[in-house]
Order: sequence, then structure tokens, then C-alpha cells
Amino acid sequence: MLAARTQQSAAIARGIVQTVRKLSTGSGSEVELIRHDGSDKGIATIAFNRPKAKNALSRSLVSDFRRTLDELRLDSETRVVILRSVVPKVFCAGADLKERATMSPVEVEQFLHSMKVSFRELETLPQPTIAALDGAALGGGFELALCCDLRVAGPQALLGLPETSLAIIPGAGGTQRLTRLVGASRAKALVFTARRFGPMPALSMGIVNDVASQESACDCQNSGYLRALEWAREILPNGPIAVRMAKKAIDYAGTVDPVTGLDVEQLCYAQVIPTQDRLEGLRAFKEKRKPVYHGH
Repeated sequence: MLAARTQQSAAIARGIVQTVRKLSTGSGSEVELIRHDGSDKGIATIAFNRPKAKNALSRSLVSDFRRTLDELRLDSETRVVILRSVVPKVFCAGADLKERATMSPVEVEQFLHSMKVSFRELETLPQPTIAALDGAALGGGFELALCCDLRVAGPQALLGLPETSLAIIPGAGGTQRLTRLVGASRAKALVFTARRFGPMPALSMGIVNDVASQESACDCQNSGYLRALEWAREILPNGPIAVRMAKKAIDYAGTVDPVTGLDVEQLCYAQVIPTQDRLEGLRAFKEKRKPVYHGH
């Protein structure tokens, strides 16, 4: 059994290496969209591919990223979205400080606005999103990961908001999203100290949902991505409309009072009542089989 799992993990790892090679010789875009097929149809992977700058958030990368999100937002075929890097040992190094140094104060404000909008667009994607962290996610890179619904870390993940060490503060939502995730006291400790931390402290604080072991991915550098795929495969067979409505209801829970939150939940529930998927779920339960949902 263990040998079979090892062989399967090795095969998946080889597939990832092939994907990385394909991306490296692809269209030249710094953000690639991969639509999975076969049994993984419905999963989409957004891959950051700016190796020379460790996926630093430049104008061009943010622009490519926004176009990719626009493509996915109205795509009813995509049920789960994974964010990952194909650059070894880094998810996203944060802001492109070399490019930032060439900007005027007005250009800095314009860029920050565009980046914040792109992060909000990620946060409000109707599909569940998973950040696969197989390396450094610092500053804006960590803020990007915080916009995802779930975060899965590999053993080489390194996270943190080091902005105060540069005499600035997190400027793309980090102070707000991290606080909602871990509480004000812990968020202050991490921001005031500019502390960097690995996957296990992140798990204990509730910042990541899961940590992949090196052994589970044959010691490759993509163990976080492989584990994220496992999470996506758990989500994939569930009713897509129900999952989207559940995401909407849960997102509102952190921003409105409890009474309003219950009203929102009821409105979201009302959206699944007339669906064929709901009827399919009832039929499958009665017939003692797995349901097959089509998203309508």
C-alpha cells in the first residue's frame, strides 16, 4: 500500500516538473493559468513564473494576475482555484522594490491601488481558493496568500510581514486580514517585530490549514502544491453552487452582525433550493450512490 502511494506521489511529482518546464517555455506571461483535465477537471491552477525577481509584484505581474482573475470569475466550469509558484523556494517575495524605487509618489499610489484591487478580486472570486506555499511568502506575497480561502504549506515555506523593518507598514490588506485570522494581539506581535516564521508556527497560529511533509511528496519542492491538490480534490465532487454559496455566507460572517449574518445565510440557502444539483443529492442519497453534480 505504501509502495503504491509512493509511486503515485512520484508520478505526480514528475508531472509537476513537466508542467514547470512547459511554463518556462510558454507564452512568456508572468502568470500562467492551467486548467486541469481528466478526473481533476474543474480545478484551475494560477502559477506565478517570474524567476529572475522571485515573483516580486511588479506592474506587469499584477496586470497579468488581474486578467487571469477576470477570466476565472465568470467561468462556471472551474470549481476550485489553486495559487502556486513554479519558481523554486519562493511563492512571492512581495513588492518589487527595485521597480518601486523608480516610481514617483503618485505612481506608487496608483500601483498600490491596482494591487489592492487585484487582491480584493482574488478574495471575492466565487470559487474556493487555495494558496500552495512551497517557499517564501513575505510582505505582499504573504498578503496575497491571506486573500485565499485556504493555505497549505510545504516544509520550505517561510512567511511574514517584514514591512516595519523597512520603515513602512503592510499596505495590501495585511493588517486587516491577518488580524481577522489570528486576532489583534498576535497580529501586532508579528507586524511590530517583522518576524518571519515557518510552516509549523503558521499551523499552530491558524494561518495555514495544513502542512505537507517532505515524505508525502517524495522530498520534492512541490509538496505544498501536491497537498493543495488533495484539498481541491476533496472539494471538487461537492455541489459547486452550494460551495460558492457557502463561501459567500461564511465571508459575510466576519463582516456583519450575527442577525444580519443569519439573514445572509438564508438568502444564500435560497439560491440552492431550485437547483437540479439539490435534487440529484437527494436522489443519490436515496439510491445509496455518489451524486454527480453539474452546477445547475
